[in-house]
Amino acid sequence: MGQVAIVTDSTADLPVALLAQHHITVVPLSVVFGDTSYDEGVDLSSDRFLELLQSSPTLPTTAHPSATRFEEVYRSLAESHDEIVSIHISSRLSGTMGSAEVAAAAVAETIPVYAVDSLSSSLALGFQAILAAELAQGGLPAVKIAERLRADTGSYEAVFFPETLEYLQKGGRVGKAQALLGSVLSLKPILRMDEGLIVPHERTRTRSRAMNGLLEFVQHIEHVTRVGVMHSGDLEGAQALAARLQPQTPDTDVTITQFGSVLLTHLGPGAMGVAVRADR
Repeated sequence: MGQVAIVTDSTADLPVALLAQHHITVVPLSVVFGDTSYDEGVDLSSDRFLELLQSSPTLPTTAHPSATRFEEVYRSLAESHDEIVSIHISSRLSGTMGSAEVAAAAVAETIPVYAVDSLSSSLALGFQAILAAELAQGGLPAVKIAERLRADTGSYEAVFFPETLEYLQKGGRVGKAQALLGSVLSLKPILRMDEGLIVPHERTRTRSRAMNGLLEFVQHIEHVTRVGVMHSGDLEGAQALAARLQPQTPDTDVTITQFGSVLLTHLGPGAMGVAVRADR
């Protein structure tokens, strides 16, 4: 059986230790402040990004990787692997998936690449990449891994709330959640990923109620096998939420990570979220 490489992008928000453990290759998206472009997670940490975000007179912009960038990664992996599964942020939020597909076609004579749209982001994407790596380690061929991932996207949930709606409003990534905005920027609505878009889930007005809302969302899901908490500079709050979520997955630790700079461009400081995988 041939070696299968697993590729994802930096919006998966997977901690470095998990990436190394599962041998997952990451292609970074970029954040641009003025004339300076940074590769997410490579030359711009989440902490440094938050410093820049709060001191910059203008909001940064984000950019997906080029097809050329993906092609370079795929050709490099072809030297030690026979097939690639490449799973990425929802195509309804980013052009990353399109670049991966163009690159896959370009390298088709060198190595088969199966590009998969996660229809999600952050740890909901990260958990899909981990599953792909586990299936590859178990000897499943790339085509079967891709089929499983595509059939399984409904098993993943991502819910989150921003400290302020300002960044989502300016970034234009709110989709149907626009109905929650208007002039009430003091709201802390819980948003979720649904079929690749960010949509409203529940209105809340305080941070503590929003945190409880994340907990309650997970508690209503049966057969949870993975849980992760994503935060934006509030590690203590994330750890407290993780402790409350731990009973949902007694056999698996709750993953704690920071939102990456690309997602923070749209969520802003203070955001908190939860990602779940459930066997359905």
